[in-house]
Amino acid sequence: MSARQWSRDLTMGARFAVTGGREAWVRVLLTAVGVGLGVALLLLTTAIPSALASRHDRERDRNDMTYSSVVKKKSDRTLLVASADTTFRDEDVRGRLLEPDGSRAPLPPGLSTFPAVGDMVVSPALDRLLKSPDGKLLRERLDYRVSGTIADSGLIGPHELAFYAGADDLGATGLSTGRIERIDAFGSSGQSEAMDPVLLLLVLIVFVVLLMPVGVFIAAAVRFGGERRDRRLAALRLVGADGRMARRIAAGEALAGALVGLVLGAGFFLIGRQLVGLINLFRISVFPSDLNPTPALVALVALAVPAAAVAVTLFALRGVVIEPLGVVRTARPSRRRLWWRLLLPLGGLAMLYPMIGQGRSNGDFNQYLVVGGVILLLVGITALLPWVVEAVVARLNSGGIAWQLAVRRLQLSSGTAARMVNGIAVAVAGAIALQMLFAGVDGDYTKVSKNDLTRAQMSVAVPAKVPLDEAVRQMSGTKGVTHTTALGRTELGDARFEPERQSSVTVGDCAALLEAAELPSCKDGDIFAVENAKWDTTTAELDKAGTKLYLDPSYGSSVKGEEIAWTVPKGVKRADSREDPSGDERGGFLFTPGALPERAASVTRGTVYLQLDESVPDVRELVRNSAVRIDPLADASAWTATTRSEKFTSIRTGLFVGATCVLVLIGASLLVSQLEQLRERKKLLSALVAFGTRRRTLSMSVLWQTAIPIALGLALASVVGLTLGTVLLKMTGTSVSVDWASVLSMTGIGAGVVLLVTLLSLPPLIRLMRPDGLRTE
Repeated sequence: MSARQWSRDLTMGARFAVTGGREAWVRVLLTAVGVGLGVALLLLTTAIPSALASRHDRERDRNDMTYSSVVKKKSDRTLLVASADTTFRDEDVRGRLLEPDGSRAPLPPGLSTFPAVGDMVVSPALDRLLKSPDGKLLRERLDYRVSGTIADSGLIGPHELAFYAGADDLGATGLSTGRIERIDAFGSSGQSEAMDPVLLLLVLIVFVVLLMPVGVFIAAAVRFGGERRDRRLAALRLVGADGRMARRIAAGEALAGALVGLVLGAGFFLIGRQLVGLINLFRISVFPSDLNPTPALVALVALAVPAAAVAVTLFALRGVVIEPLGVVRTARPSRRRLWWRLLLPLGGLAMLYPMIGQGRSNGDFNQYLVVGGVILLLVGITALLPWVVEAVVARLNSGGIAWQLAVRRLQLSSGTAARMVNGIAVAVAGAIALQMLFAGVDGDYTKVSKNDLTRAQMSVAVPAKVPLDEAVRQMSGTKGVTHTTALGRTELGDARFEPERQSSVTVGDCAALLEAAELPSCKDGDIFAVENAKWDTTTAELDKAGTKLYLDPSYGSSVKGEEIAWTVPKGVKRADSREDPSGDERGGFLFTPGALPERAASVTRGTVYLQLDESVPDVRELVRNSAVRIDPLADASAWTATTRSEKFTSIRTGLFVGATCVLVLIGASLLVSQLEQLRERKKLLSALVAFGTRRRTLSMSVLWQTAIPIALGLALASVVGLTLGTVLLKMTGTSVSVDWASVLSMTGIGAGVVLLVTLLSLPPLIRLMRPDGLRTE
């Protein structure tokens, strides 16, 4: 068969699609909308890598914390920058205090000039929050005058909360706090660390699971209008077209719908691209300009979708006999064969089997085997579901009128019913497998915090220049704070500079020291030595009366000459180590305030541990406001029972964002498919109503026609999802366990989407159930 013949027949089919009157245009638009929704999501997916890369590039370009062990020398080209990050009601706020050393100091990305002392430049999202009634407490904390707005180049997303404020009393301290540095340029060129193999596997599975339902829906959309198309094909055979030519013409009609769908998909994508900037989903936001699909991926989508439309149509008509007097489809079809349908999931398992037990210690998982195996397993659902639906509905008989109408319809067109459910079944199976995998490896990336939440719920780290008793006074007076414990900390060594032996020093009153050690007795003026801490191997050597030691000895990042000499006195008491409220084991020397050498308080960094009355509204925000009043660089931290890997959290967040988009697509595509089927059955429904069938009966029959296939599809999806989840857990070397709550929730969400679509299709159904629907011309 020549390419010219193919081109002529496909063109003829496309012409029939667009010149066949109102019915043809409705059919093309239904197909185009279904395809367009899928294309829009495909384009969005292909744009995600560029959006993430843009966010990463802006994050890298504005990096200002080098954590260098050497403080840069002050010059006309340097800038003092201090981290003043904070949190407001679980939303992170990025803050920086800036103090330029000269006129040529580096300017942060997104700023046109440095803010004056007492002024701040804010992100648009932070500006809106500060002006809103909800931002009252945050306005009290950020007590600066807003003088400008940070441009997009200085933000990772449109909803990021960030500010730059002017300061005039900063001092570079290098690694002593890690919060103030002197820099001569923004940005870093460091290479990011390699991703954990298990996390890389998660990323691969997430992309496959999210994209598979899209492909299934596009394949289903190009088959809209099948019954009316069959009658047209019979007419073509009557005027002289052979069977192969008729099939090519049918493929041309599908091609026309797919091409229009490409145009609509591009339009949907451009509209959604502009709306993306308004959305902040799971704390992730991107600028519309970031969503730029790479030309190669756009070209792939543009070629793959029309090609898939032609291939799917030809495949669907492979067993259909098209004759001049009709299409032999309404006769009892031959039973579907099971053996070849089982080959797909079995082939997928065979591709995944070599990686079972590999874990994270045997290198990266083979990406091609992972992607191919998961695709075959999920495609296996689309192959098995028509057989399952046909086998089950063939055995359904007795029941009410609505039930019998639904069952008879399913027995005549089980393939159409299965196509509607395929996408939701694939999505649910993938979601179940992912939930199992996430739940199985969650423990590897979620660690139980050392913080003792029974002794404190927040802590405030204050700089060395702030007197500890003043910090305690401020925090004790904060509404909602019921108890405070303050402990200071510094270092001690056997030399002024780069000591060979060193230990730690903890400062606090007797009540506070009891939180850090087990004391025999205590009064102000006492000194204790804790020699049995697990990490401490030097305190016993340093604890000798008459030994001259130095508090705050100088290191490469410290200023020489500020060391404080101290001689170990007689009568130093012994104490046993104990974990403090943060879970750290304190060792070294413990000083009560009365025993602290002169000037030592100025080099002691304090931490105030707080117990809170959780019934007080916004108690954590009140604590953070008090901390800022103590010092703008005081760091208030809310304690949690667990901590989770940021990369793991990012992947899980990406899954939620993608799953939300896929669910929207599923609902929209199912609704379009349902409306298309109702449109095709318009005359049948009108005839039944004309013969006296109650509308309630017909509505229930439509509900049963949807409920039976979806129940079978979800059951099959659960089996495949559990199988895939088990294999993935074995691949990661994780013990297999089923999170039944997640399985039930995923199936419930899938059933809920279908139920919602069914309810939305009832109004059009009622309009179609009118006797005048029998009128024809």
